[in-house]
Amino acid sequence: MIHSKFKTLFLSGSVTILAASLIFFPKQALDASIRGLTMWWEIVFPSLLPFFIVSELLIGFGVVKFIGVLLEPLMRPLFRVPGVGGFVWAMGLASGFPAGAKFTTRLRQEGQLSQIEAERLVSFTNSSNPLFIFGAVAVGFFKNAHLGLILAIAHYLGNICVGLIMRFYGNEEPQKKKGNQKVSLRRAFSQLHQTRLNDHRPIGQLLGDAIQSSIQTLLVVGGFIIIFSVLNKILYLLHITELLGNVIQIVLSNLSFPELLSIPLISGMFEITLGSQLTSSVQEATLMQQAIITSFILGFSGFCVQAQVASILAQADIRFKPFFIARIMQGIFASFFTLILWKPIYIGLNNQAQQTDTLPVSMFSEGSWLHIVFHKMLEFGPVLTIFSLAVYVVVLFIRLRRQLKM
Repeated sequence: MIHSKFKTLFLSGSVTILAASLIFFPKQALDASIRGLTMWWEIVFPSLLPFFIVSELLIGFGVVKFIGVLLEPLMRPLFRVPGVGGFVWAMGLASGFPAGAKFTTRLRQEGQLSQIEAERLVSFTNSSNPLFIFGAVAVGFFKNAHLGLILAIAHYLGNICVGLIMRFYGNEEPQKKKGNQKVSLRRAFSQLHQTRLNDHRPIGQLLGDAIQSSIQTLLVVGGFIIIFSVLNKILYLLHITELLGNVIQIVLSNLSFPELLSIPLISGMFEITLGSQLTSSVQEATLMQQAIITSFILGFSGFCVQAQVASILAQADIRFKPFFIARIMQGIFASFFTLILWKPIYIGLNNQAQQTDTLPVSMFSEGSWLHIVFHKMLEFGPVLTIFSLAVYVVVLFIRLRRQLKM
């Protein structure tokens, strides 16, 4: 009872302070809000929407079930999740946060995952996409394409390590030995066909549902991005970030890291983009130290992303606590891999580039196709966002009209 009352007092007090801060710092709050909106408007919405819609269609047509049967002998022994987890993992790597959570929740609602399996799966299928790591962080913030390679390798190796550890999470009732089954194309096609038959929705309705569900999720994501952008700014203006930074300084000093990295680290624990940008601007730190801090920020994902994931997981019976613990583990793993791989990968790439006068990671360098795609997204992303929202409004209007007629 006392704990419940304290929680109520803390939450109500925090919201009151936030509301008062918005009144006292209206300009700063507006600037932070616009910054969050711009990020969602230009990058997050246009980059995630196609993945969300296509994934919904793949689930509806039974393709995910087909992939699940084929990947069962791999995913079950390694991560103790069904084969459909391979699809979630791949889509999470390609599209980034919070795709893994959305697809895991969707499959849990479909009954293709148990509660424990869903909690295992969501713990290692949420990650930053390559476009963000290479385009925004490495090239955009650090102006260093080589750095993107080691950040990506450390990030995704951290994901795998978290998945291997989380396989030991949870106790379940004995299941059939699906992991020992051989790959069977006939059985996979049978499952695909049966899944499609069980979904009685026509193609038009299936597409409309996919668009509506995807845009609703992205609207929620946009709200979290904006509110956490404002919250991060308010905490800085109230000197709370500085206060927390004083505690982090003790840890960093013991690790021989510059104390100036404490503010970027605290900011990154709330929002990864701002944290990564601030880390890149700390001139007193070596590039390796900046990379280690950035790897932790990317692995931890920030409370902004975690809040997005929590809101999506709440749509099913998937608990948030395992995901949060997994984010701490991934931040530590990613930092560790950045440290041990720094010399063989980053230093090795630089030496090779100097000797051959070429750029081994030219695929991600300034002027490369990935760099061009990133900047084209900044240019045309808002147009795609407006068009998609217009389609969403039309679909919603048509459905509401049909319901009223009925």
